[in-house]
Amino acid sequence: MGASSGIGAAVAKRFGELGMHLAVHYNANRAGAEAVAAAVRAAGGTAEIFAADVAEGAAATDLVDRAAAHLGGLDILINNAGSMYGRTSIADATDEQYQQVIDLNIGGIFFASRRAAALMRTERRGTIINTTSVAARTGGGAGAGLYGSAKGFVSTITRVLAKELAPVGVRVNAVAPGVIMTPFHERFSTPEQLDNSVRGIPLGRLGTAEDCVGAYEFLASERMSGYITGQIIEVNGGQLMP
Repeated sequence: MGASSGIGAAVAKRFGELGMHLAVHYNANRAGAEAVAAAVRAAGGTAEIFAADVAEGAAATDLVDRAAAHLGGLDILINNAGSMYGRTSIADATDEQYQQVIDLNIGGIFFASRRAAALMRTERRGTIINTTSVAARTGGGAGAGLYGSAKGFVSTITRVLAKELAPVGVRVNAVAPGVIMTPFHERFSTPEQLDNSVRGIPLGRLGTAEDCVGAYEFLASERMSGYITGQIIEVNGGQLMP
């Protein structure tokens, strides 16, 4: 889910280079999804785009079913859709912002994963890769606490699903990006905030979407990570060293 821009787009393009068959999800950015699908095909994979607002539980469930039907089964689910909906302290957060953050960042992953888990449990194979965040461990930067708290849920449900699905051979892991320069931070972070972030990153720069791709490829590969489940790979330039 969430492959029309940023990290999701970069991962989809790499998977295309590996000759994979992809369902490219978008919500509002159809042009971005079409460009990603075209790049996947040009690289040697196959791709079909699917529209859905995964903040709605029924839509997230239906998306998984439509993708599985198109692909002839579901081997890998990447849950990548998410948003902050603005920076604010918890004391100043509105009811609307709370609901938006919860519905997309928690609900989208819960409903998509619940349906994927049922399908994969029946097939006794598959991999789920969630996208969490360094904010799940740190609480996030100024005004990002609600988003960071939602990502804490993502990290925890990753471990829960890993335990529940391990007996049927399904692996569940997550990638936790740090400060990655994507449209997300173009919308929600000021240049000053980004400059401050760089000062706390040992590698001395912000990350790129391409910096994250290898972690997803690693977790998707049975050969490379077939004995790894319930883990979270931190991709943050050394900003956090747990």
